Amino acid sequence: MSPEARIDEDAAALDHAVVPADAVLTTDHLDVWYGSFRAVRDVTMYVKSSGITALIGPSGCGKSTVLRCFNRMNDLIPGARVDGRVAYHGIDLYGPEADPGEVRRRIGMVFQKPNPFPKSIYDNVAYGPRVNGTKKKADLDPIVEKSLRDAALWDEVKDRLKASALGLSGGQQQRLCIARSIAIQPEILLMDEPCSALDPIATARIEDLMQEIKREYTIVIVTHNMQQAARVSDSTAFFTTETSGEDDRRTGVLVEFNSTQKLFSRPDDPRTEAYITGRFG
Repeated sequence: MSPEARIDEDAAALDHAVVPADAVLTTDHLDVWYGSFRAVRDVTMYVKSSGITALIGPSGCGKSTVLRCFNRMNDLIPGARVDGRVAYHGIDLYGPEADPGEVRRRIGMVFQKPNPFPKSIYDNVAYGPRVNGTKKKADLDPIVEKSLRDAALWDEVKDRLKASALGLSGGQQQRLCIARSIAIQPEILLMDEPCSALDPIATARIEDLMQEIKREYTIVIVTHNMQQAARVSDSTAFFTTETSGEDDRRTGVLVEFNSTQKLFSRPDDPRTEAYITGRFG
């Protein structure tokens, strides 16, 4: 079955959103469990190609949990399981045809705290291509340069590529981690609170970078900063928590998914309006 046909099939299944033809990720009644605790329930949404989708909401509402489902990072957490469907171009990411390693190559991730390897700047960016079989320096050099240029870091580090990445500033380290992620040419880049450990100047650089690279990479960002979501994203999903009748534990739920402009100016759900106007959360 072609990716287009699979997306059409997903569109028929999704009942909370009309899925556009350029959707690259879809979730259909997604539940995520950690042991007996259901952390997220009934999440149905999509991510469009070549844009930025923001996930916002109060702490503990499941934003990062949903993000980690998109590249199977939850597989690494003991007791975690996923119910429902998560699809990439219509292919079930948790089905037998999906290889977790290939999923993570196509769907990269940048974490909250910059985490460069204790290696040189060059070797940080070259690490992924080497693991994937590119060994010759003549082949690696243009990959490293392009990745650093795409991450708006090349001009700052081109004369010290052999220096330790740990000597970079926090903002530079985060841009290096972005360069490291895109060096293996993913289609999608997941960002989990990528600016929370950075100062305002470094945050602005990362936000500008996201706008520059969204033409080439689809971006999904988790952020507690509503102003950041409003500035950088094209679509926004608002999550909150609700008490489960089963055990009175709070579970994350998707309240509203819409274009960013509409969600912040004319939200459909009163809970969304209460959150973005500061009346709760």
